[in-house]
Amino acid sequence: MKIRDILAEGKPTLSFEVFPPKTQDAFASVEQAAEEIAKLDPAFMSVTYGAGGGTSDYTVKIASELQKTCGVTPLAHLTCVSSTREKVHRVLEELKAHKIENILALRGDIPQDGNTPKVYHYASELIREIREAGDFCIGAACYPEGHVESANKTVDMDYLKEKVEAGCDFVTTQMFFDNSILYSYLYRIREKGITVPVIAGIMPITNVKQVKRSIQMSGCYMPARFMSLVDKFGDDPAAMKQAGIAYATDQIIDLIANGIRGIHVYTMNKPDVAAKIRENLSDIIK
Repeated sequence: MKIRDILAEGKPTLSFEVFPPKTQDAFASVEQAAEEIAKLDPAFMSVTYGAGGGTSDYTVKIASELQKTCGVTPLAHLTCVSSTREKVHRVLEELKAHKIENILALRGDIPQDGNTPKVYHYASELIREIREAGDFCIGAACYPEGHVESANKTVDMDYLKEKVEAGCDFVTTQMFFDNSILYSYLYRIREKGITVPVIAGIMPITNVKQVKRSIQMSGCYMPARFMSLVDKFGDDPAAMKQAGIAYATDQIIDLIANGIRGIHVYTMNKPDVAAKIRENLSDIIK
């Protein structure tokens, strides 16, 4: 099923993200985690592509298994900045062969050495090629606090509009920890004429290391309310995990209460975290 059709039903949706292993010997454990998360009956599950496309073969395999074995709609990530055009179109043909209809089109991270094939520079270029290559439902990323490489938020929203004009059907946000940031962002992009559905990306922070990593990756704002939670429970792993799940749940409930219909949880391949959030929302997202 195409995700744009799932979103068009107008009901609150809960979806999860998993990421493939970096090596073959870890594949079985990741596959098991994905299958456990699939049992939670999500609206769909996304499968990341990996830095530089290094896990792209595993992406297609896991997405295909989710669809065939688990009966869950998959969303396969596809990045382009480190790829050749031939590589991108080979993956598109593989996705077609496995009857995978949904793609999250991303530029991807530029390698530290800066060496790329210089074929793609922006996600909008990839979106345009996917749109021309077949009947895919295309998602893209958006950044409520601005992409770390953008000069400012206005420029970043210009890039988002280019993605939409290139043919993306919906967008998913980067993680954020203060819902007011998303509400303000939605107002600004709607004013700019961007009307595609926006799915809110939520990252449950369950250990202290994730806090530093999240700030480094995205530059996201950590509100005082959240940091007091980290200060209080950070040295107690079990308490920190419980508090992080509770904070994420609270975020999701507030989002739904304020009309946000799509919630996407970055699970970090942790079925227990996904299951607890699903349980906390059992009567809110049915």
